[in-house]
Amino acid sequence: MNSSSMRALGERPAAVALAGLLSLAVAMGVGRFAFTPLLPMMLADGVVTLAGGSWLATANYAGYLIGALACMALPWLAPRLYERWHPARLARAGLVATVLLTLAMALPLPGSWPLLRFAAGVASAFVFLNISSWCMVRLAALGRPALGGMIFCGPGVGIALTGLAASAMVALHWRAAMGWAAFGLLSVLLCLRIWPVVQGRAAQAGHGAAAGAAPARAAASGPAAPAAGHAGPPGGHVPGRALHAVGYGLAGFGYIITATFLPVIARDALPAGSPWPDLFWPLFGVAVAVGAASSTRAPGAWDRRWLLVAAYVAQASAIALGLALPTAWGFALSSALLGLPFTAITFFGLQEARRIWPASADSFASLVTATYGLGQIAGPPLVALLLARAGREAGFTQALAIAAAALAAGAVMYAFSAWRWPLARR
Repeated sequence: MNSSSMRALGERPAAVALAGLLSLAVAMGVGRFAFTPLLPMMLADGVVTLAGGSWLATANYAGYLIGALACMALPWLAPRLYERWHPARLARAGLVATVLLTLAMALPLPGSWPLLRFAAGVASAFVFLNISSWCMVRLAALGRPALGGMIFCGPGVGIALTGLAASAMVALHWRAAMGWAAFGLLSVLLCLRIWPVVQGRAAQAGHGAAAGAAPARAAASGPAAPAAGHAGPPGGHVPGRALHAVGYGLAGFGYIITATFLPVIARDALPAGSPWPDLFWPLFGVAVAVGAASSTRAPGAWDRRWLLVAAYVAQASAIALGLALPTAWGFALSSALLGLPFTAITFFGLQEARRIWPASADSFASLVTATYGLGQIAGPPLVALLLARAGREAGFTQALAIAAAALAAGAVMYAFSAWRWPLARR
């Protein structure tokens, strides 16, 4: 494909949205969450223990945090480097790293796995933040900002693909190393559709006023900016911003235990030989994609904080349902209910970040992403500690109960914020 053809693809809003969706499928569905369906295979192969798997997950989430912080700091600490390595290049570099690091997990070098999972977390944060920024600004410049929400279907698509593939691998008695290699090759195939589109700067020359206004409209599908003369967006001050950062971090902690150990928990609870444990994870992924697509239809005038309250309550209820009804149907309903608000929380959370601090939208988005990462880091070590103290069944039960409580606390925080600093009526 020649350069003019690639430029033409970058002018098509649908192609831009699809490239963003597939980028997140690779970075999140493979680079971050392929570990979840492969963990039971690694346990069966005897190459890792449950405690060791917890620490591998922690390494990945720690890398995600470091990557988010680096994205936040790069424009300030190295503006000239950032000018050269703009979001499209950073996203492409992260995708290349994801492919290589996934393939490297197939090597029989368990001593290197923590470092590989850490680096994969860094790469996934770079892709997530930079491809989101690039696509949203590019779509705004093309006059189709509402399509920006579709890219958040990417993690669900990636999770569903890897989950279904892992189910087939288990049926065929593959070893985990073969699974890592297959997911690396899947990432290469997806990148072939991404590369021709993600080229150059998002707000390219030739779009006039639309290009100049694109950064300010990157989250145009979110709540409208305050009217002229308003003292500032409701909650757009230190207490409101701190509340958002902490509340968003609780979402990271609240979902991560289930998202990391769902197949293992289901295998423990259901009869041996049941086919269901391998299907809950892809069901979660399908629900993630459906929820992300639905979130784009939320009217811009709706207060994102109340939408976040509903999403947190749904995820807390999903965890409670799995605890109360540890059956195939209970886990299936729990997986779907946990997945539906998953990327919707990200979508609404980033919109809220841009609304309450528009002057530093990208940096604040990176900061709240970092708090989300901190929440994720705390989850697996907590599981390892509770498993060591209380045993496998009781340890998982206690960890899930704490996760549900964290999500409930986040819902209360957003409800308080919406009550204390309501949006102005128009």
